[in-house]
Amino acid sequence: MHSFFTRVIAVFEIAGGLFGLVHQFDRLLGGRFSGVDAIVAVLGVLLFAFILVAGILLASNDGRGTQMSIWAQFLQAPLIATPVFSYALTSGAFANLFITLQHAPRLGFDWSIATHGWLLALGGPSPAHLGINLLALVSWLILRFGR
Repeated sequence: MHSFFTRVIAVFEIAGGLFGLVHQFDRLLGGRFSGVDAIVAVLGVLLFAFILVAGILLASNDGRGTQMSIWAQFLQAPLIATPVFSYALTSGAFANLFITLQHAPRLGFDWSIATHGWLLALGGPSPAHLGINLLALVSWLILRFGR
């Protein structure tokens, strides 16, 4: 029997995966970018398709869905934004706790529901920050240890 939280995770994965997949296809078909941007868009399509399938399998109580969802949540946990490299993945919702790295470091918190996002880039913002998606971390813990 699936727990309530597992079903909520599945809903967010399905909705976020579908919206992210549509956005990445639109981005890919728009075609106004260089080779590296096209590769990032293709990776985005693959990631959101993976998350969508993981959510569908998780909702149908398939064991593969749990394993795939563990990976989907793991991929959404880190938040890295430095002047050299940036990475973030969000599918469904996020609750990011981060620290801004500058001469006066500060903690920050940001959240959103019914969202998706994909960032993989060389380079990034001038005020670098590192963080974790607390919602993805809690979801990962529920899926990993809630059996």
